[in-house]
Amino acid sequence: MSTPVPAGAPRPARTGTHTLQVGSVGPVEVTVQDRDRTRPYLLLHGGGGVATMTGFADLLAERTRSRVLLPTHPGFGGTPKAENLTGVTELARAYVALLERLDLTDVTVIGNSFGGWLAAEIALQRSPRVGGAVIVDGIGIEVDGHPMTDVRGMSPAEIHTYSFHDPRKAPTPPSGGGPGPSPDVRALVGYTGPGMTDPALAGRLGALDLPVHVLWGESDRIVDPEYGKAYAAAIPTATFTLLPGTGHLPQVETPEELLGALLGLGV
Repeated sequence: MSTPVPAGAPRPARTGTHTLQVGSVGPVEVTVQDRDRTRPYLLLHGGGGVATMTGFADLLAERTRSRVLLPTHPGFGGTPKAENLTGVTELARAYVALLERLDLTDVTVIGNSFGGWLAAEIALQRSPRVGGAVIVDGIGIEVDGHPMTDVRGMSPAEIHTYSFHDPRKAPTPPSGGGPGPSPDVRALVGYTGPGMTDPALAGRLGALDLPVHVLWGESDRIVDPEYGKAYAAAIPTATFTLLPGTGHLPQVETPEELLGALLGLGV
């Protein structure tokens, strides 16, 4: 017999695994945390893994009383990855298939870092189930004079110094990880390739016609604010918002400020 949840108390996230048929890729298994409310959001994490988005998923669900889906990208966190799931576009199609499986509409897709690139690719799928996208310190485009910092040879502790306005707010790197990139960063490269960019992405973004908001940490040293402005400029429907006092992961460093910015934009 289940224990009833008191009125007004936070509801725990349900975690389930969905096996999806994704075009020529075939079956794709995705593990999803589901904070079930009403208006749907799909949150997409970056190379730091799903833990970088979990706290913000809880905050968004409780403050907005919305349904918040937080998948772990296949291959991250030790999850299985279909052999043919080799690129960002294929992963985007998998998430569109997930929205179809769950029969969701008017979904707002919010992604940070690699998740921002993925949010853009999902928007480019032109699914009628997606109502808008939010790119938070995204990667993926190429911007002359503003290259992305190469994190492949860095330890998690080193990456934190580039990712946070105040590195003291960074979570403690897991013990025993050893030097070099984390398994999740290696999983990231499996989707993006070693350059972690798509030279054609900026041009393809010009086809977007749904509402897109680009939000950027003023102190981001992974991809600087000028890179963010170029991201927004590539999307005809985009707005750009600079977030002071935060770096590459606003949802970790300044979650209240990020939420306030999103609500102020009507997201």
